[in-house]
Amino acid sequence: MAGGTQPPGAHRGAALRVLLRRAVGLWLLCSACAAVQAQGLQAEPAALAPNLLSVPGEAMLIDPPAKPEPNTPAGSPLSLEADEVGLASWYGAQFHRRRTASGELFDMRALTAAHPTLPFGSRVCVRSQATGRTVIVRINDRGPHTRNRVIDLSRGAAEALGMVGLGLKPVELFALQDDDKDCPAAP
Repeated sequence: MAGGTQPPGAHRGAALRVLLRRAVGLWLLCSACAAVQAQGLQAEPAALAPNLLSVPGEAMLIDPPAKPEPNTPAGSPLSLEADEVGLASWYGAQFHRRRTASGELFDMRALTAAHPTLPFGSRVCVRSQATGRTVIVRINDRGPHTRNRVIDLSRGAAEALGMVGLGLKPVELFALQDDDKDCPAAP
């Protein structure tokens, strides 16, 4: 091959090899998990994370283990259910100091958020299902404009939840009344 050119299809072959290696790795990981579960053991997600996140340049969102339902009587503060559950995303520098749908300037460090339907000025408690961290945000924009997300947070709110760098995080939303100062108690 003169001049360092590659034959047609060389890039496709390399991509297929990478894809095949990843598929084999995933199959081996699934087989190992199945073998562990067949013996009645449980693999800890934290022990699997280094293996799952070791592909350079890629990240995977690992769902936290499901928490058992607390046995609390109806009407107690612990039995409060979220108004919405889904994925949260965040936006920052690219929109900093631009006008939001409410007309105010977006401040990426403020604790604000975009929601498709809640009135502007509404306060919402956002709880991370992965870490249990909470933040109270004020709705000042419309969004997210992607189907599988329930709220778009400012960078400041995303930092409070520890989700900067992750991109998406599973959250619970609790609409707050004007006199509510804190988020509902965690279960």
